[in-house]
Amino acid sequence: MSVRPAQIMDFAPLARLWWQGWRDGHTAHVADALVARRTQESFIDRLAVALPHVRVVGPVGAPLGFHLVKGDELNQLYVDEDSRGTGIAALLMADAQDRLLEAGITKAWLACAVGNLRAARFYEKAGWSRAETQTIPTEIPSGWFPLKIWRYEKQLTNDASAWAARAEVELFRPRLAPAEGVAEPKEHRPDVGAAPRAIM
Repeated sequence: MSVRPAQIMDFAPLARLWWQGWRDGHTAHVADALVARRTQESFIDRLAVALPHVRVVGPVGAPLGFHLVKGDELNQLYVDEDSRGTGIAALLMADAQDRLLEAGITKAWLACAVGNLRAARFYEKAGWSRAETQTIPTEIPSGWFPLKIWRYEKQLTNDASAWAARAEVELFRPRLAPAEGVAEPKEHRPDVGAAPRAIM
């Protein structure tokens, strides 16, 4: 499984994935006024603008997760609920970091809604550090809404990260059958849920 550019057939399922992922990660942590403005239609409008810059994992027409890079920011990263814990988020993170490096970015940042601990744990496991708490303008249909976030930053290098290696192990290692009469041990997987991007 690899990361690829989004295609037009991905549009509708991506908008739904983004809307559902945002609600999972934000409803309990942001103002009701913002939740009310985060309709499914608002994500359709935002995705219509962003689609040429979105990269996804999964079959065409059935994406399992995506990321969006804007300038020096990892702006969005989400994984479908049924695909969380499979290594897809780690694969998307590694690809996003590669895209940032290709653009000449060596110090990147991302925003995490204050209180979204699941997303925060994922970012920290991926090597991002919380720099500060700040309020940023987040896009809404009528303009902008002030959102309090944890700002995460990371110094990027060309070295293959342990996190990228973990993604490869999770997604690509062959499943070996246990010896006869020997129970197969349960896999331990990191908590790599959506959040990813736990932002706007």
